[in-house]
Amino acid sequence: MVNHWIILPVILPALTAAVLVLMRHAGLGAQRWVSVGVTAFLVGNALYLWSLAAGGPEAYFLGDWPAPFGIVLVLDRLSALMLVVTSVIALAALLYAVIGWDARGQHFHALFQFQLLGINGAFLTGDLFNLFVFFEILLIASYGLVLHGGGAWRMKSGFQYVAINLVASTVFLFGVGLIYGVTGTLNMADLAVRVSQLPPENHALLSVGSLLLFSVFAMKCALAPFHWWLPTTYSATSAPAVALFAVLTKVGAYAIIRVHTLVFASGVAGVSDLLQQLLLPAAALTLIVGSIGVLASKSMLQLASFSIVASMGTLLIAGAGIEERQIAAALYYLLHSCLVGAVLFLIVDIVAAGRGTTIDRLVPEAATPRNLLLAALFFGAAIAMVGMPPLSGFVGKVAILSSIRENGAGFAGWAVILGTSLLLLVGYLRAGSTLFWKAPAVAALAAEPSKARPVGAAPIAIVATLLVFTGALTVLGGPVMDAMTATARELLDQGRYIGAVLPETDLAMQEP
Repeated sequence: MVNHWIILPVILPALTAAVLVLMRHAGLGAQRWVSVGVTAFLVGNALYLWSLAAGGPEAYFLGDWPAPFGIVLVLDRLSALMLVVTSVIALAALLYAVIGWDARGQHFHALFQFQLLGINGAFLTGDLFNLFVFFEILLIASYGLVLHGGGAWRMKSGFQYVAINLVASTVFLFGVGLIYGVTGTLNMADLAVRVSQLPPENHALLSVGSLLLFSVFAMKCALAPFHWWLPTTYSATSAPAVALFAVLTKVGAYAIIRVHTLVFASGVAGVSDLLQQLLLPAAALTLIVGSIGVLASKSMLQLASFSIVASMGTLLIAGAGIEERQIAAALYYLLHSCLVGAVLFLIVDIVAAGRGTTIDRLVPEAATPRNLLLAALFFGAAIAMVGMPPLSGFVGKVAILSSIRENGAGFAGWAVILGTSLLLLVGYLRAGSTLFWKAPAVAALAAEPSKARPVGAAPIAIVATLLVFTGALTVLGGPVMDAMTATARELLDQGRYIGAVLPETDLAMQEP
C-alpha cells in the first residue's frame, strides 16, 4: 500500500506557495495564517514520518513508475530526521517573522514555502538529477529571501550569492553528466549497484564526476576554501530567513553523507578513500577559519555567520568517516548545530533591535537591552556553540572526539577541535562582555540620539524555546544518541535502501 504522507513535505509547500502568490491582495494577515498553519502541519507530518521510518526505508514512486525509470522519493531514518529538524526550525522562524519581518517586503511567505519545498525535496529525493532540481528550487527561493527588505547591502550580497551558485550549478551538471555517461543512471540506489560492477576503464571518469559533485556539495555547506560567500550573505539576510538558512548549509552535508555512504561505499576506483582524504583536511581548515573569524568579528552578524562555518567544520570532521560511531556523532552534532545556529541569528536580531545607532556592531551601546533574560539567552547560545557543558554542544563534541580517537586522524582531530574551542570561547567572551557589560564612552553617548526599538516578549520566547530544545538534546542524550546510531547503522546498510527502491536487485538481498 502506498503511503501518501511521504510526498506531503514536497507537495504541500509547493501548493501553499502558489496559493500565497494568488493571495497577495487578500492581506498579510491571511497569508500569515495559511503559512503558519501549513508549517505547523509539516511538523506533525515530519514526526509521523520519523516514526514510520523506524520500520525501514520506504520508497514512493511518482506516477507509479518503477525505479530507476521514474521519479522516486525515499524515506529512511536520515531523511526523516532532516525533515523533523527543518520543520521545527521553519516553524520557529516563521513565528518570528510574523512579528514584523514579513511586512518589510513582498512575497515573503511564498518564498519561505518554496524554500521548504526545495529543502524537503533534497532530503527525500532518490536520484541525483532531482537533487540538482531541488537544489535549484531552494536556491531560487533563497535569492528572494536574501533580498527581502531591500537595500544596497542586500543587493550586493545577493549578487555574490547568485554568482557563486550559478557556477556551482554548472559544475553540478557537469558532474551529473559524467556519472550518467559512465553508469547510464542517476537513481542513487541503481548507481550503488552499477558502480560496484563498473569496469576498470571507466573508473577515472567516475572519479572525476564524484570530485565535481563533492566540490559542489562542499560549496553548499561552506567548506573552506568555498566558505567565503556565507558570512557576507548571511550577514545581509533577514533574521527569520537566515534562521532557516542554518538548515540550508546542512543540505550540502546531507548530500555528502548520503552519496558517500550509498553510491560510493563500495570503494570502486578508490572514490570513497579519495573523498575521505579530501574531506578531513577541508573540514579541519573550515573549523580553523570559522573560529578565527569568530575571534576577529566586528559585528554580531559576523560572529553568528562564522560560527556556522566553524560548526560545519566540526560536523564534517566526524562525517568524513564511514564508520557507525563517527556518522552517529556527526548526526547528533548536526541536530545541535541547526538549533543553535537558528538561535544565534534570532538573538542577534533581538539585541540589534534594542540598540541605538550601533545596531549589531560589537561596541558598547547605552541602548543595549541589559535585561538578565536576554543576557542569559546569549550566554546559553554561546556555551552551546563553543561546546561547553551542560548543553548539547558539549555532548556532540565529546561524541565526535570519542569516535575519531582510534582512527588515523585522531590526534590531529583532537588538537583542532580542542584548540578551536578555545578560540570560540575567547570570541564569545569578548562579544558578551562588550554587549552586556561594558559601558560606552561619554562622547559616544552624545554623538547621536538613540534609535533603539523596544524588545517584545514574543521574540524572546521563541528563542528561549529553541534553546530549551538544545537542553533537551543533553537531557535525552542517551536515547537521542541511540537513535542516531540506528540511523548510522541503516545508512551503512546499502541493501535495505536498495531493497526499498529496487526490490528485485541482487544487491538488495545481500546481508550488510
